[in-house]
Amino acid sequence: MDPRFKSKLSKRNSNSKMERSEASSSSVSAAVTDRDMVRPSGQLSESARPSKNREHQSKSPRRRRKGTRLQQRGGDHEQLLWEIERRRLPGQHEHLEPSGSASDPTESSPKRRAHFLHGPYPATHFGPKACILPNPTSVMHIQDPASQRLTWNKPPVNVLVIRKIRDESLVEPFKELCRFLVEEKQMMVYVERRVADDASLSKDEAFGSIRNQLCTFREGFDDISDCIDLIICLGGDGTLLYASSLFQGSVPPVMAFHLGSLGFLTPFKFESYKTEVAKVFEGNAAITLRSRLKVKVVKDMLQREGQQPHDPERQQQPPQQQQQHNGLLPPGHAHSEAGKVTLQLQVLNEVVVDRGPSSYLSNVDLYLDGRLITSVQGDGVIVSTPTGSTAYAAAAGASMIHPNVPAIMVTPICPHSLSFRPIVVPAGVELMITLSPEARNTAWVSFDGRKRQEIQFGDCIKITTSCYPVPSICCHDLVYDWFESLAQCLHWNVRKRQARLADASDSSDTEN
Repeated sequence: MDPRFKSKLSKRNSNSKMERSEASSSSVSAAVTDRDMVRPSGQLSESARPSKNREHQSKSPRRRRKGTRLQQRGGDHEQLLWEIERRRLPGQHEHLEPSGSASDPTESSPKRRAHFLHGPYPATHFGPKACILPNPTSVMHIQDPASQRLTWNKPPVNVLVIRKIRDESLVEPFKELCRFLVEEKQMMVYVERRVADDASLSKDEAFGSIRNQLCTFREGFDDISDCIDLIICLGGDGTLLYASSLFQGSVPPVMAFHLGSLGFLTPFKFESYKTEVAKVFEGNAAITLRSRLKVKVVKDMLQREGQQPHDPERQQQPPQQQQQHNGLLPPGHAHSEAGKVTLQLQVLNEVVVDRGPSSYLSNVDLYLDGRLITSVQGDGVIVSTPTGSTAYAAAAGASMIHPNVPAIMVTPICPHSLSFRPIVVPAGVELMITLSPEARNTAWVSFDGRKRQEIQFGDCIKITTSCYPVPSICCHDLVYDWFESLAQCLHWNVRKRQARLADASDSSDTEN
């Protein structure tokens, strides 16, 4: 390794105040300078800018050697620069090793890269004169998903237990978990009132003392968003979707046990629930931040009232009841704005717009950041998160995306076009769906399969990525759990293994 690079790495790790060696005019030298010499806008400080003397020195054989080094793809210096760029990322300083270990980047790079899910920090200079326009307001600090670990600022006290309804096989696991949380962990357990009022629980006298200590709530009436520390789901993927719908803002960590039919989002086995729950209470568990969609439905009430027939009885109803009659959400989720009613929901899987009971094609316009992208003519369109890419979108022919990929997937449902393929757009864009002026019928929209309502002319649906993800606790890690679910639940790439040839000479490729 070049002594200059090794010396600079040693000074970077030890934070010594010794005078830095002379930097050359190459971009390689600029990349290995200390962090305080690189400004957010990408401009070098005065001490790092090459002087005229250095420009004359660049004509020396050193420059020719530098050009040779830059052309060596995968060489030692390129690997070294890749390591330095990684160390400059936020949250990666705890993985730094002494400068002596950096002498062999070829051996250490693959091991570190295996635990780093985001790509390397991209270079902002392109060639000798081009660079990205500096914009200090756009500087973001993205944490490596592999380093996302659960910790508690204060010990958890309140636990919400969600059980799959109408499944008698979950009654005993529910009793065991509640008894463990109340008697051994001294937790306050919250459950739905309809779960606590289950006849099988009321008849069990031994469970009566635990049942009397449970705190109950009703969906749509009681707000528990500010008092829950941990959510434990017993059932299938539907229990996790339901837990997400209960929290329209920040969501507590979710621990899901596989006791349902599919269980793609439920990695834990209930047989070892005591050990697993105790580990979560201790903290330092791996979590997957499952992004959600922020959906805003705007209904043009003024235009709709002009199209509806005169109804004296309905006009005498209060405005809140009239909104409920139109299929909108209960009070508390809606507010009036210039003749329009706006609904805002948090969706974990997908937003589905379809043709409903009509026999005509669904004809809706799709906008991206205010620009018309295309018109969807078919049975409908699915706008899903990476988590929802393995649900309805996968059945409609979309690709499956890892939940840590920041993206939004748009998938047509049976489009009347041979070239309409599913697309993936950046997570920061805003999608808007409206009825096309040529549409022959209205459309219907549902959110994670719930709260289905009709979309008429003048209505629009605005969709973007929410800032409130669902922190799903991993059983092993966020990569292994996902591929394990693909293999076990969806039987991804399951095929009978091809038998090897007994004799290589039997192959037709070897025949003359």
